[in-house]
Amino acid sequence: MLQESELTPYHCSDLPCEAGPWLVVAPHADDESFGMGGTLLKAQQAGLTTHVLVLTDGALGGNTADLVAVRKLEAQAAARVLGVQEVHFFEQPDRGLRVNVALQQRLKNLITQLKVSAVFFPGALELHPDHRTTALLAWQTLRDLGQQAPRAIAYEITGQSPVNCLVDITLEMPTKTLALAQYHSQLVENNYVEIVKALNKLRTLTLPTAVQWAEGFYCYESSELQQSLSQWLQQRVARALL
Repeated sequence: MLQESELTPYHCSDLPCEAGPWLVVAPHADDESFGMGGTLLKAQQAGLTTHVLVLTDGALGGNTADLVAVRKLEAQAAARVLGVQEVHFFEQPDRGLRVNVALQQRLKNLITQLKVSAVFFPGALELHPDHRTTALLAWQTLRDLGQQAPRAIAYEITGQSPVNCLVDITLEMPTKTLALAQYHSQLVENNYVEIVKALNKLRTLTLPTAVQWAEGFYCYESSELQQSLSQWLQQRVARALL
């Protein structure tokens, strides 16, 4: 049976990708901050340009009046806190996100236009269907790009997925919390700040005690993208049971 150190890192990495620009593909406005707000702050400190793409309109995220417009404004406010250069919106239906050729082409065009070095997308074991669909969309788009594809990196939002990179966000947590606070429409719907902090605390399990908060990522090798996301995930699960 594999040991813990063979399944998760016992040390921190500076950044999941040292080159920019980055494109963070978020299923909904807030997922980028929940999942990797601390790492986006570290990217800003390192002088990297970052962009966020919000795929859905977020229309089903509560009862706030003019919710779609409100969530756009919240995303832009959070981006300013996190040092994100620009937020892009594809306005797909909330809880109705589907992978199709047209959407893949739009994502390819944005990747090419921004000349990104890394694309971040949700881990494959997220609960929300839009999160998992986003992972599938990004995976298939990057696979289609072949040798021109930027680095593929998965991030966690509200649940654990396989990781091979942990980033210490202890110093960044106060500012990450400020970014989370911009999402007023969502924070009245659930105790999301506590949920995010719980995940970031849990990711310190294998790290030195000085690391109080951490964000987890899986940095894919280009060879891993040659198979389907389903095949990759099945292999990861099977490996954990060896």
